Amino acid sequence: MVNPAYVAVDWGTSSFRLWLIDADGAVLAERRSGEGMTTAAKTGFSQVLEGHLAAVEAPDNLPVIVCGMAGARQGWVEAGYIDVPASLSSILSGAVSVPGESRDVRILPGLAQRDAATPDVMRGEETQLLGALGPDSQGTQAVCMPGTHSKWVHVKEGKVTGFSTFMTGELFDTITKHTILMHAVAGAEGQPADAAAFEAAVAAAFQRPALASNLIFTARSGQLLHGISAAAAQAKLSGTLIGLEIAGALQDAGKDTAITLVASGRLQALYEQAFRTLSLSFTAIDADAAVRGGLSAAAQAIWPN
Repeated sequence: MVNPAYVAVDWGTSSFRLWLIDADGAVLAERRSGEGMTTAAKTGFSQVLEGHLAAVEAPDNLPVIVCGMAGARQGWVEAGYIDVPASLSSILSGAVSVPGESRDVRILPGLAQRDAATPDVMRGEETQLLGALGPDSQGTQAVCMPGTHSKWVHVKEGKVTGFSTFMTGELFDTITKHTILMHAVAGAEGQPADAAAFEAAVAAAFQRPALASNLIFTARSGQLLHGISAAAAQAKLSGTLIGLEIAGALQDAGKDTAITLVASGRLQALYEQAFRTLSLSFTAIDADAAVRGGLSAAAQAIWPN
C-alpha cells in the first residue's frame, strides 16, 4: 500500500477541495464539497477538515497544506499577504501555522498590490500561479486565471511584477439576471451555443473597449431589431465581457508577452476560443493540476522529508 505524505486543500469562499498526496505527488484520494469559507466559518473549520480527513482515512499525524480563503481575515487563521513585486518562491516561505490542532496545518499567504492607483489582492490564485510556472520561472509572461473574478498576473524572471482582477464572471451573472438584458437571454440554456456571435463580440470589445456599455446593450437591441436568438444574445454578452477583460489585461503588455491560461472546463474552452479569435498565442494548464502543483511545492518546502 502507498503511504500518503501530506494532504493538500484548496479552500475557497464557496468550495472545498482536498487531495491525499503521496511522496511522488500522486493523488491517492480526493474530496469536494460546497463547504467553503462561508459555511466553514459557521460549522467550524477544524470540524469540516477533520470530517474530510476521516473520509479519506488520513493518518492522525499527516500534515495539511491549505491555500485560499481559509487564510482570509474572515477565515480560519489570517495568513496575510506578500506584497508585490515578489518572487514566486516567497509564497513557499510565508505559510502560517494553525494553532491548537493535533496535526501540523499550514495556510499559505495571498498576494497584495498596494499601489494606491491600482490596489488589488488575490488569495488562492497565487498557489495556482506557483504550480503553473514553478518558483524559478524564466522570461516574461501574462498568466490568465478566469473565474467569477478573473486574475491576470504579470511575471518576469520568476517575480510577480503586478496583477489585475476583472469581475467578468460576476458582471455576466448580474447583467443576465438583474438588468433589462435578462429578457434577451431568457431560454438560452436550451439552445446550442452561438460561436460566431461570441467571436464577433470578443473582437469588437477588444478593438473598441471604450464602447463597452454600448456593445453590451446590442444584445438587447439586436434581438428586438434583427431577431437574434437568446443563445446569440448570451454569446454576445459573454464575448463582450471577455474581450474587454483581455483588452484591459494586455493594455500595457509587450507584443511578445507569452500568455499562460490556467483554467478548466467551460471557462477554458471559452478563453481558448477568445484567444484564437484575437490571434493570441497561449499555453493552457489545467487549473486543478496547477493548484495541486503549487500546494505540493509548498509542502515539499515545509516538510522536505
